[in-house]
Amino acid sequence: MKIPASIWIHKANVALQALGVWGLGAMALVDSSSVPMPLDALLIKDVAENHSRFVIYCLIAALGSAIGSLVPYYLGRAGGELILLKRINRQRYEQLRDRFEKQEFLAIMVPAMLPPPMPIKLFELAAGVFEMKPAWFFSAMLTGKFLRFMLWAVITILYGPKIISTMTKAVHDHLGYVLGAGGIVVVLIVVYVVRKLFDRRRGTQFPVED
Repeated sequence: MKIPASIWIHKANVALQALGVWGLGAMALVDSSSVPMPLDALLIKDVAENHSRFVIYCLIAALGSAIGSLVPYYLGRAGGELILLKRINRQRYEQLRDRFEKQEFLAIMVPAMLPPPMPIKLFELAAGVFEMKPAWFFSAMLTGKFLRFMLWAVITILYGPKIISTMTKAVHDHLGYVLGAGGIVVVLIVVYVVRKLFDRRRGTQFPVED
């Protein structure tokens, strides 16, 4: 008798959870590379049970996710343009390409910060298609995932795990607004950091149009 795939996935989840923090990293790798896993739920559970290790949990989960994301990335590098065009229309494809040309780091980091149903694999594949540098891609994924998991961890510690389900539903219902607001916040942070670096290194003010 053939065993349904859902049962195999459930057994894999149980086995990975038994490995503790390394199981969390392995689940993050599998989730990001191929099979969707309840990664956020497991992270929240681990943080709720052991607050003192929340940074370790977030770092391992982010590292596993970033490593796993290299699979769709290199699929894109190997000729994923046709795969991408099967999932999106030509107009959407052109918009993605323009976004990567203007700010490729943010084009990966911001989607990586958002939970499902954000189609992050679409952006990972696009990063490969548009030949984003591997180190730059990995850094953007690691940063975005780490910030996302840290946010879940801090909220869990402050308010308990139950509030996460409410927030996740709100994100699902208003994904477009969340993505837009997240992009604006990230851009403002980047501009602030660049201005500080410019002032420190050059000893002058960041050029501003009159």
